[in-house]
Amino acid sequence: MEVERVQCLASGQLKELPAKFIRPAHERPENTKAVEGETVPVISLSLPHDLLVKQVAEAASEWGILLLTDHGISPTLIARLQELGQQFFNLPQKEKEVYANDPSTGRFEGYGTRMAKNLDEKVEWIDYYFHMMSPSSKVNYDMWPKNPASYREVTEEYNKEVLKLTDTVLGLLSEGLGLERKALKSSLGDDEKIETEMKINMYPPCPQPELALGVEPHTDMSALTVLVPNDVPGLQVWRQDHWVAVDFLQNTLLVHIGDQLEVLSNGKCRSVLHRSLVDKERMRMSWAVFVAPPHEAVIGPLPVLVNQENPPKYSTKTFAEFRHRKFNKLPQ
Repeated sequence: MEVERVQCLASGQLKELPAKFIRPAHERPENTKAVEGETVPVISLSLPHDLLVKQVAEAASEWGILLLTDHGISPTLIARLQELGQQFFNLPQKEKEVYANDPSTGRFEGYGTRMAKNLDEKVEWIDYYFHMMSPSSKVNYDMWPKNPASYREVTEEYNKEVLKLTDTVLGLLSEGLGLERKALKSSLGDDEKIETEMKINMYPPCPQPELALGVEPHTDMSALTVLVPNDVPGLQVWRQDHWVAVDFLQNTLLVHIGDQLEVLSNGKCRSVLHRSLVDKERMRMSWAVFVAPPHEAVIGPLPVLVNQENPPKYSTKTFAEFRHRKFNKLPQ
């Protein structure tokens, strides 16, 4: 079955959204505007260590998301990653369709368009490209774009840098919980098992952005998500019963706390509920790397964080079992 791509729709000079993209009234951006005057914590990794641990712990607890500066990943590498992603989506449609995925058969890697997963059968204004990056034993290079030619080289280099950053952030979060620096990382898996997945999100210009969503409100099933956005705003996070817009800051990386860290920390870290809006005139893009344990990893509240005063808030199960459930954090 041929899938209707959002990018193709957008290039057809639409004046009005097709009905399947129009959200119910209580979900529309025009009716659920972000509150002004609040900003997501911006944290420099160059801070003195004790202050850095404190700020990262507070952001993980109070927000579930932080903007990292002085993160050590070369701006040139990030710019190259973004350039190559844009080049792929600018390819002729026939060339992109070679990599089409088919979630209905369990083939999630490749070029895709989000299918309806809600009772209203509404779909999101997004096309994407998704593939595994590590460990090497699970990487299928056939599902990586061959064009642009340097995609693999640049993406592999970026993955190495993200893994280094992941070690740093997990270490800071562990210390913020009063644990040994390697506590969280060892619970997720060593370097030969921990998984990273790349998802390039492409949100074309939308004729009626006030009625649509690029991505519905959700939390990430990962442990951490490291996100590079372009300069078109759209990411919003849910905090204290309202939406907060995430500002674009040059040379920063967004780090989301995912469900697995919320479980491991017994709720001391919170996975962030977030959504993506779209723009009328400009294409919005983001590059998300999901850092997750292997499917067989057993995830539950760390015993050292559980006692009579703080009983376990979550059940213990494998990550594969977690993938079949969803945190209910949706606004009522």
